Amino acid sequence: MRILVLGAGALGGYFGGRALERGLDVAFLVRPRRAEQLARDGLVVESPLGDIRRQVTTLAAAGPGFDVVLLSCKAYDLDGAIAAIRPAVEAGACVLPVLNGLAHMDALNAVFGRGRVWGGLAKCQATLTEAGVVKHLGDWRWLTFGEQDGRMDGRAAALAAALGSSHGLEAEAVPDIARRMWEKLVHLGTVAAGTVLMRANVGEIVRAGGRDFLLTLLERNAAIAAAHGHAMTSQFLESYRALFSDPASAYTASMLRDLEAGGRTEAEHILAWLTEAARRVEVPTELHALAVLHARAYDERRQAGRLPATG
Repeated sequence: MRILVLGAGALGGYFGGRALERGLDVAFLVRPRRAEQLARDGLVVESPLGDIRRQVTTLAAAGPGFDVVLLSCKAYDLDGAIAAIRPAVEAGACVLPVLNGLAHMDALNAVFGRGRVWGGLAKCQATLTEAGVVKHLGDWRWLTFGEQDGRMDGRAAALAAALGSSHGLEAEAVPDIARRMWEKLVHLGTVAAGTVLMRANVGEIVRAGGRDFLLTLLERNAAIAAAHGHAMTSQFLESYRALFSDPASAYTASMLRDLEAGGRTEAEHILAWLTEAARRVEVPTELHALAVLHARAYDERRQAGRLPATG
């Protein structure tokens, strides 16, 4: 099975590297600067689950001959990513996106059709350093995906079998990927809205007296999902009530890390999308709308060059 990975950043580099370890045929579609790093140093992944250092195949443009395209870009880069992978998908590849949120699914379906687009999500904490090293943080290593019609005898199941389950990667094809993606959005929408609004991690918010605030966000996100046909289980909700009540938790959202670094955020694709989804089903929106306003006001300052110096 041939895999084309768009980029060789945190998620693309990590999962692409693990796929190479399994003996799969992997190529990375990368920009010139990243191609130079990879040609010089190889793909370097530093992980508590085992390091990777190996030479890889890079491409400047997509083409035919691939079975799957792993799409792990930021949501705000989706239009450019679609254009970049179009030749591979139109030649027969399926798309496995692991972007945050759900907004990208409509865009991908509109361009490529539901039959070519899988649902997918990654549970993996990683970052790409300026030197081009993928640093894997902790032991999260899960890649979950599935075909939108729920079939379990197609290419997604074949990819899961090829990737398998091992110390560095747990790959699973599932028949209910839409529900799994809504679960991730419920918890991501909670931690993103909460930590961005408060500019603090979960434990700091709880210690400051914000437990009820976080739990209200969680319940509203769960209500949005339920109204759209994907009710959360009691086990799921109890697990995340505990997480968002923990005064010792250092958990935060990548959106807050992006904001604190002075970068672009995915607020439009996660928080604004959730706010509109809430409006459509008459779930109260004032907390979500406030988080969106906060992120947009930050972006106005960022574009005007008025952010405080970082670092």
